[in-house]
Amino acid sequence: MVAADLRGYGQSGCPVSSADHGPYAKRAMAGDMVQLMKQLGFEQFMVAGHDRGGRVAYRLALDHPGEISKVAVLDVIPTAAAWDRADARLALSFWPWSLLAQPEPLPERLIGAAPDAIVDNAIVQWGSPEEMFSTEVRDAYVDALRDPVHVHAICEEYRAAATIDREHDALDQANGRRIECPLLALWSSEGGLENWYAEEGGPLAIWRKWTDRVEGSPVPGGHFFPEEHPRQTATALSKFFEDN
Repeated sequence: MVAADLRGYGQSGCPVSSADHGPYAKRAMAGDMVQLMKQLGFEQFMVAGHDRGGRVAYRLALDHPGEISKVAVLDVIPTAAAWDRADARLALSFWPWSLLAQPEPLPERLIGAAPDAIVDNAIVQWGSPEEMFSTEVRDAYVDALRDPVHVHAICEEYRAAATIDREHDALDQANGRRIECPLLALWSSEGGLENWYAEEGGPLAIWRKWTDRVEGSPVPGGHFFPEEHPRQTATALSKFFEDN
């Protein structure tokens, strides 16, 4: 198993961005993953991603169908689909979507002024118990947001999601491009995905617009359900990846 930080996150690199935010598009990040796996000797692999990683994961399946045999996405719907359905619930519940996508330097300065407040809000307000995150883990997140280079890169990733990522998704939809491999969608039973899209059939109905081979279900817990229920999450992923 290979666990890689995305561009701008963790201890990963922070390439210089561009006016269209292309270096932080999920397409660019998907290319990073393919290159990494090839360097490690894997021409084909399965991929799972949570939140931002889930957006890279489904872009991998779209852009590199020969390399991806299965894809699992955790607590996401496609980026363009989320923006198309955006309303006050999204703006208030997951404020990074709109705030971090604002032109620089406003979001960078706000994060840099209070990185601990940013982390604490995500940990406490997104449905997962605070005790799921040790002091050591919380401090690691806060320290990452003390680096202005990484903060800028993270904001660029959100700007890309609001612009060029949406364009890539929309173009794929217009051209009838679909995910060819099996897809597993897991989402928080207490979060927005479980409730916001019920009238149109929930997350699975939305993913079926992108692939014919989709399965999945809600998982108990908040947005960070892999931390809350690691065994249940691991069991679901293992079953999906192991099944023929």
